[in-house]
Amino acid sequence: MLTNEVHQYLEKYFSAVNCQITDQTAGSMTIQLTPEIDKELMNRPFYWHYAEKTGQKGVPMSLTLITDQDMVSPDVKGELVHFGSPRLQQIFQSAKKHANYVRLYEQKPGPLTKQLPLHPWLAVNFKVSYQADRKKDVLHSLGLNLISGTIIENFLESKKHIHFTPKIPDMTFTITPLIKPKSGVMRLERYLASQIEREDHSWSEDARNRWSEDASLLDYFYSEEEEKPEAYHIEKAALQKQYEPKIMVDIINGGIFYLHPDNR
Repeated sequence: MLTNEVHQYLEKYFSAVNCQITDQTAGSMTIQLTPEIDKELMNRPFYWHYAEKTGQKGVPMSLTLITDQDMVSPDVKGELVHFGSPRLQQIFQSAKKHANYVRLYEQKPGPLTKQLPLHPWLAVNFKVSYQADRKKDVLHSLGLNLISGTIIENFLESKKHIHFTPKIPDMTFTITPLIKPKSGVMRLERYLASQIEREDHSWSEDARNRWSEDASLLDYFYSEEEEKPEAYHIEKAALQKQYEPKIMVDIINGGIFYLHPDNR
């Protein structure tokens, strides 16, 4: 996930959960949190418990996040956020609860002189986790045209120049989807699965080789025992849990985006 994609994702998240972005640069943003989001992100349970018990109005914190250190002045103090960082993973979990689905409409600058159609796109952000004794997360932002079936990658990045609004703009009308969103999600999942299948999976073979080495060492330690004790079986199961390669795919969020025909 590129730094600008992280930045754009954070913008959409905080807007969706009604947190005001009070200051922003190309590589950072300062957000005034709401009480609800403060409770989820800032780990201050005792403060909020005390405020509620004493009948006080709790004061939510502001949060400065840095998405690109190279674009930020050294004077800016904040928390570095990148794909895979604990803070971004925390925000992903919050997004599932608060903002896992949106419906937005493209708004052209200036008044329109004639009615224009808006074509529906299904956008889904997937997190693919490659897990063994090491772990790597990759974000895939996919878009599916619900009329033509066209699929594009890096959907969020490709549409970052477009201004969206939650209400359908004047002088526009929406085209009814030919592909149902539920079917569309399945198409995107199949597309992503085919992409993953074509990747280099030597990492999984490397993990299995390390697993085999540690398993051989474990067998050596217990080689003189005719009947293996419980500890042996526990350690063997622990090795499997540690090393066995797995690929996990999670949907972070998604939505329907209505775009003008020239943005198909």
